[in-house]
Amino acid sequence: MTRLVLSTLAAVSLLAAAGCTTTEKRAGTGAAVGAGTGALVAAATGNNVAGGALIGGAAGALIGAATTPGMCRYRDAQGRVYEAAC
Repeated sequence: MTRLVLSTLAAVSLLAAAGCTTTEKRAGTGAAVGAGTGALVAAATGNNVAGGALIGGAAGALIGAATTPGMCRYRDAQGRVYEAAC
């Protein structure tokens, strides 16, 4: 039963991420990495693991969203290169 619930949650998460913008995807990835790192650092230093994960996740989401590139380079049918929002 636990595997079924976890598989269902993973599938729903993947479907939800498919409709996200680049900024949202980067923020989500940053949050996941930050939460994991925060939890590991908190556990290693003997602090509250949940608090470390919460702080790390928030920081990761902010950094992930802030580092999203705003412009992309494209090439049209005539071979001209131009920049536009991603």
